[in-house]
Amino acid sequence: MPPHPVVDPPNPDLTTRRSKMAIDPCEEAISGLKKLLSEKKELTAEAAAKVRRITSELASATDKTAERIRAGFDHFKKENFEKNPVLHGELAKGQSPKFMVFACSDSRVCPSHVLNFQPGEAFMVRNIANMVPPYDKTKYSGIGAAIEYAVLHLKVENILVIGHSACGGIKGLMSIPDDGTTKSDFIEDWVSICKAAKAKVQSECKDLDLADKHTFLEKEAVNISLGNLLTYPFVREGVLKKTLALKGGHYDFINGSLELWNLNFNLNPVTSI
Repeated sequence: MPPHPVVDPPNPDLTTRRSKMAIDPCEEAISGLKKLLSEKKELTAEAAAKVRRITSELASATDKTAERIRAGFDHFKKENFEKNPVLHGELAKGQSPKFMVFACSDSRVCPSHVLNFQPGEAFMVRNIANMVPPYDKTKYSGIGAAIEYAVLHLKVENILVIGHSACGGIKGLMSIPDDGTTKSDFIEDWVSICKAAKAKVQSECKDLDLADKHTFLEKEAVNISLGNLLTYPFVREGVLKKTLALKGGHYDFINGSLELWNLNFNLNPVTSI
């Protein structure tokens, strides 16, 4: 008989930790406070009152969070899902978006709102400072998988990289010391994907004030990401065959304006709205 595969037995400590991680922090805190009240009979009236107040506040905060999520879904269901049965019926069968969009995780710049994308129109990736790293099967496999799926399986026709005003990730990139020292576990390493854009700004924009440098860097970082897209063989092939177009964009949410440009590395917008 072939030998049985060797399988490590479950680690009880790991299982316990995972179980605890699955519990909502607020619910865990509420449970702990209730247990304290039931077990510590000697608590003074004042202390017991404080514990009950904190328990009530935690429960209220948890309820408000759930209410906001449910209210948001109820609005979507009534105003979108139920009013567009044909669209959602088609989406139930599959998706065929024409756009792939790289946008920032910033809560102020959701592409679905800014560009009025409807469900099924755009395959999106959002991250800090809307960056596209170069092809790397090990370091950036998550981004690579998204691009590969969009281009080879969904057959998107356009990839848009859109930056925005007052981008915190870009400000972080600009503030990284020249000696490369970092203060974060992930952020500075990530935004360094566009360090070549920072070098260009430092070289060519010495006379600009800091705010204008940030704006220039927001746009130049988009160009670096557009260039990085071409390091993916399937993207490059699509561009050469003219089945795929790459575009850069910058949304200024302070002034309510949008710039779009083609892949040219000169930052000359072909459209201004």
